[in-house]
Amino acid sequence: MRVSTKGDYGVRALVELAHHFGEGPVQSADIAARQGIPEPYLDQILTTMRRAGLIRSVRGPQGGHTLARPPADIHLADAIEALEGSLSPIACLEVAECHKPGVCAQRDVWAEVHRATRDILTRVTIDELAAKERASVASPRYYI
Repeated sequence: MRVSTKGDYGVRALVELAHHFGEGPVQSADIAARQGIPEPYLDQILTTMRRAGLIRSVRGPQGGHTLARPPADIHLADAIEALEGSLSPIACLEVAECHKPGVCAQRDVWAEVHRATRDILTRVTIDELAAKERASVASPRYYI
């Protein structure tokens, strides 16, 4: 599985919104500046995440974006599936019927990869990622 720039930027935007959860809407220009994301591209990503039910958007001068639910209730799998599509590494896992039933030697391997990927991404929440980001900012690292 390879996460595109769209997936990376989308997760960064969700983490930024998690930092401000409960404080009201955050404008896309602020998210873009803080996370280093081109604003026009971010707007497209935010639209996708709004349609997926991950964020809410409010128009107007006091408008912006907020998480649609608490960051602890948004899993990394939710974001990646909304932005990238299926987590399945091979198309035949997405259909109920295999084209080579009983003779496909690789389907079980790909199913195991899919389960493992889904398990990991479902275990990680946006809240946990935001906490890790806060912790790394709070404790600067020194290099010699």
